Amino acid sequence: MKKIVMLGTRFDTMGGISAVVNVYRAAGLFQRFPIVYLDTHCDGGAGAKLQLLLRTWCRFFVLLLSGQIGLLHVHVSRRASFWRKALFFLPAFLFRVPAVLHLHSGAFHEFYERECGSAGRWLVRLVFDRAAQVIVLSQTWRRWAATITANPNVHAIYNPVLMPAATAEWDARVAGQTLFFGRLGKNKGSYDLLEAAGRLAPRFPQLRLRMGGDGELAEVAARAGELGIAPQVELLGWVRGADKEHALASATLYVLPSYSEGLPMSVLEAMAAGLPVLTTPVGGIPEAVGDGVEGFLIAPGDVAALALRWEQLLSDPELARRMGQAARHKIATTFSAEAILPQLEQLYRDMGYLPV
Repeated sequence: MKKIVMLGTRFDTMGGISAVVNVYRAAGLFQRFPIVYLDTHCDGGAGAKLQLLLRTWCRFFVLLLSGQIGLLHVHVSRRASFWRKALFFLPAFLFRVPAVLHLHSGAFHEFYERECGSAGRWLVRLVFDRAAQVIVLSQTWRRWAATITANPNVHAIYNPVLMPAATAEWDARVAGQTLFFGRLGKNKGSYDLLEAAGRLAPRFPQLRLRMGGDGELAEVAARAGELGIAPQVELLGWVRGADKEHALASATLYVLPSYSEGLPMSVLEAMAAGLPVLTTPVGGIPEAVGDGVEGFLIAPGDVAALALRWEQLLSDPELARRMGQAARHKIATTFSAEAILPQLEQLYRDMGYLPV
């Protein structure tokens, strides 16, 4: 049988695509189907990224010219990610290899509408139109895709999460410990979060804001100092593995006040760990977090509402515990690997691939 060639970032890179693909691996997808994974991007300098892309492109062409590719599954973000992946989509279209476009970016609409120009928008529409299947992360993104393509094969398939076998007892968690994961900067609401923490700190001396991720670390540290909350803010850097598990197990609240999102893996992982979530109704988030059920939703940029809901959860540990339980149940029934992977596997079956 011909191979399914899957393109994405390297397994050890920072970001949502690698997190999703690593769940696929851990859940056994690569063992059940004849998948060859080719990485097109890595962390590091421009030289290392270019060398990796060229090596992968050459390997892809060897597979393509030898007739070994039966299906191409491409994980796509915006900007350079999309332009890189176009180097693989276009030859696949030329050789009549069916391709799955799997869109992850939470700001792809801004990229398309404000950054591409007429030629770029034409190429984006071409890829969406010619793809055999398009996967987006939520019904919200499915409705957006319908505004740029008439492709009838657009599917909303949520990101999957591995469910921890158990979660930390609530009484064993650290009171007031609030967790954030993501690329620090305005789009993730990092500065709004600091402003809200500054309002709460005088009334909640136990408040600790732990921020994991890359991005504007120096700027965030400087702003925390200006607000007088530096002792209560801890910058963790990019957090993986056992360190991430420990951070999730010790926190009592997860917060992500983003301005745009696809369907953030960090929110789903926090919910799976039994944490209530304070976040914004952007992208696919409202399909995961019901306001007042698994957490609270506040408008992007509304620092007053962010502080108010944060205060409510800090003041009422029993409410936070109940919301955390509801969040874990939501993941188990709707977003776990066991719930999501069969949907992707059915798409593969519909395209002629049966498990090996």
